[in-house]
Amino acid sequence: MAFSGKKTVGQRLLFYYRKSAAIILFLLLWELAPRVGLADRMFIPPLSEIIVTGAQMFISGNLLLHIKVSLRRALLGFIIATIAALPLGFLLGGWFKRFEEYLDPLFKVMAQINPFSVFPVFILLFGIGETAKIAIILWVCVWPVLFGTILGVKSIDQTLVKVALAMGTTKIALFWKVVLPGAAPAIFGGLKQGAGIAFFMLIAAEMIGATAGLGFLILQSQVNFQIRRLFVGVVTIAILGLVITWLLNFIEKRVITWREESVLH
Repeated sequence: MAFSGKKTVGQRLLFYYRKSAAIILFLLLWELAPRVGLADRMFIPPLSEIIVTGAQMFISGNLLLHIKVSLRRALLGFIIATIAALPLGFLLGGWFKRFEEYLDPLFKVMAQINPFSVFPVFILLFGIGETAKIAIILWVCVWPVLFGTILGVKSIDQTLVKVALAMGTTKIALFWKVVLPGAAPAIFGGLKQGAGIAFFMLIAAEMIGATAGLGFLILQSQVNFQIRRLFVGVVTIAILGLVITWLLNFIEKRVITWREESVLH
């Protein structure tokens, strides 16, 4: 039975405990397993040692440098992909549906291509510099955003559109008050998927021809057998991914509130 009204402090603590219990248990096992001999400490250091190493790298500025470089690459690729995919998705999903039906098989085939297999092509086209790294991130991000936008626009209740047009709503107002709010959930689903893929592909991109970045940090740590630094890179990427996902969820909640207000008015 659902609780009515606001939750009590005890209910909130129980809720957060249930949400975080598995994570806490995992972190405890990570800390204890190497110390009691369940895992080889040489290959899996205790979590506390990784935190200490990460703090030292952060204070020295080394870790912050890698974070800045990786964030710039990931965000540039993701933002450019979003700028390209959103308008195209709205056009194909709403105004050029027949054209979208012809292009859909091609888009799906291109989206299914393993990005690692086309990475050499991007190197041949753009070299091993920044352009190739950003381009491959753009490639993997554009498809989930595009498909999410098309799906969101096509799922809009056409009755709302017809009623709005019958009431003399302009095309700009129709887009702002009906199309965009109605497509928002699917769009944010594509954005979150694209953001996750961006960081996944970033690691591979930074392992080739890079001199900085979290992927470069992981590769260099592996080559030099600096296991703690390697885990620092892995954990940092995981944290950045969680932060960006949280930001997108935060923005989505604000947009959904705006969406409900737009529908009501």
